[in-house]
Amino acid sequence: MGNSKSRSGKRFCSQFLPEEQAEIDRLFDALSSDKDSTETSPRSFSLKALQSHVGEALPPEMVTRLYDGMRQVDLTRRAQGPSKSVSQEQFSASMSHLLKGNSEEKSLVILKMISATEGPVKAREVQKFTEDLVGSVVHVLTHRQELRGWAGKKAMGPPVRTQALAAQLVSEMKLPGGERPQGPQWLDCNCDRAVIEDWVFRVPLVAMFLSVVIHRGLLVLCGSLDLATLVPECQVEPGRMLESLLDVLAVIFLNSYLAPEQRQRWRLLFASHLHGQSFSQLCGRITNCGPCLALLEDHDGHVFGGFASCSWEVKPQFQGDNKCFLFSITPSMAVYMPTGYNDHYMYLNHRQQTIPNGLGMGGQHGYFGLWVDANFGNGHSKAKPTCTTYNSPQLSAEENFRFEKMEVWAVGDPSESELAKGKKSILDMDPEAQALLEATGRSRHSEGFREVPDSDSADE
Repeated sequence: MGNSKSRSGKRFCSQFLPEEQAEIDRLFDALSSDKDSTETSPRSFSLKALQSHVGEALPPEMVTRLYDGMRQVDLTRRAQGPSKSVSQEQFSASMSHLLKGNSEEKSLVILKMISATEGPVKAREVQKFTEDLVGSVVHVLTHRQELRGWAGKKAMGPPVRTQALAAQLVSEMKLPGGERPQGPQWLDCNCDRAVIEDWVFRVPLVAMFLSVVIHRGLLVLCGSLDLATLVPECQVEPGRMLESLLDVLAVIFLNSYLAPEQRQRWRLLFASHLHGQSFSQLCGRITNCGPCLALLEDHDGHVFGGFASCSWEVKPQFQGDNKCFLFSITPSMAVYMPTGYNDHYMYLNHRQQTIPNGLGMGGQHGYFGLWVDANFGNGHSKAKPTCTTYNSPQLSAEENFRFEKMEVWAVGDPSESELAKGKKSILDMDPEAQALLEATGRSRHSEGFREVPDSDSADE
């Protein structure tokens, strides 16, 4: 079932299981029997047939790229150019390569999707292909209503995030002869098959995006794709409406840097436009909540933040470990990992007289890679030339910045300590409210009705 025979007598070995190959064959039968394929040779299908099957699920340019990749598969190695239509063998081979193949096999089809010409392709052609690919992922997830609660194509406006993520993916490519040139001139460099193969191997999002386009665009082997590992579920307090700083592309990008157990769902802990522009509220809502992502938007439209791999604690010492990172979403997408120079990964302090009060990541007191001041709405990102802890550049438009929107998302499932925290009084989550109550001489009537604390906290 997994093999098919070419005219030359050679056999192409499909990597699909028998039941998977049967589904691929049924899709081919539907495509080749389409009325738009009557002008093609028997047992083949045309571009019109593929377009008719896909409908509006994918952008037209991606449908054409898929078709061109399929019809240029040359299993006999004797073809004089692209075939006029896609044969069953070409269809099975291209699907097998893209969905099941290694980086070498994937690169064979991807090169044909990038350009119909033989030989190397220009870097600018790779960039345009990647922009089409990224845009197609948002398009098909929006069309199939599989955004899992995140904003998609409608909310994105101009394709700024599409271009930003495409640029980030292409920036991972290594050209022959060392590092790529700086500036736009590198787009004129040639990328041969070895470059594309290495790129596909080192940047798994490229292959993952192609899988999404095929599985959800063509509606084939849909059970083989677990979208939950790509797009986490967005969880917000019931009854609350959120216009997040994140869209689905930013979420996919950041999610790819998290541990597998943290990728299934993200839970909103704090949003300034829902919970108020209060540093006390921020501290109360994010402490002891496990790993989380914090991000903000400065007044110049730059969106950036950091990933805390450990629970935030209010204390005057640095905390965290080397799984933390800083990131940028707008105007460009990038992640900045620890350098090992120091362990100043995370810092959170509040209501102290002699040391800085605020939330910081990387660098040092007064010179953080990312700093949110206790005077909420003020911060800085200092890096000359880069942050010592994360090797990050200045993330904000101005070194000292103002902001109004900030969000913090817990990643993964809540731990036992987080579930216990959910039983706390609202006064525990707002130190200022607690202090105000005590200053007025009023007692906390609920204090005596609480559950018995855990043994470790009872010993403190």
